[in-house]
Amino acid sequence: MLRHRPEKIGIQLSEAGWTDVNTLLEKINSTGNSIDFELLNDIVASSDKQRFAFNEDKSQIRANQGHSIKVDLGLVAKTPPNMLYHGTAEKYLNSILEQGLKKRNRHHVHLSTEMKTAEKVGARHGKLVILKVHSGKMNVDGFEFFESENGVWLTDHVPVSYLERKNVD
Repeated sequence: MLRHRPEKIGIQLSEAGWTDVNTLLEKINSTGNSIDFELLNDIVASSDKQRFAFNEDKSQIRANQGHSIKVDLGLVAKTPPNMLYHGTAEKYLNSILEQGLKKRNRHHVHLSTEMKTAEKVGARHGKLVILKVHSGKMNVDGFEFFESENGVWLTDHVPVSYLERKNVD
């Protein structure tokens, strides 16, 4: 709801993706689910992907990245590590090797600093393929990168020439 369809439960997000925690809890509970602040706080704190964040006083919440709706997370361009990784499924490889990595219906392409994270992401979609992204070279060549609050690296597109298939054991 915080990344894709907030209207489904009747919440609105600010331009920066924030919504009121109490309103979120009220709307979720009105759908027949039962969640309180303590459970929400546990979800945010224990999520292995750290997908969500509170503001300082925990009165607002938002997704850190991965939106398919228009939000401005206020990210500032940064110099990425020389190599980043992207996990995907073998069934998508031909398309990727023709077109590169595209953001499709998301705001950005998601990349990770650790192969283990890319493996987790890619394994969800089928037979795992890990792509090495020559992000340092991309950055030198003028591509912008952003790092979300939860450490996911973001860029608009990764052309094929910056990709290398990593053998998975």
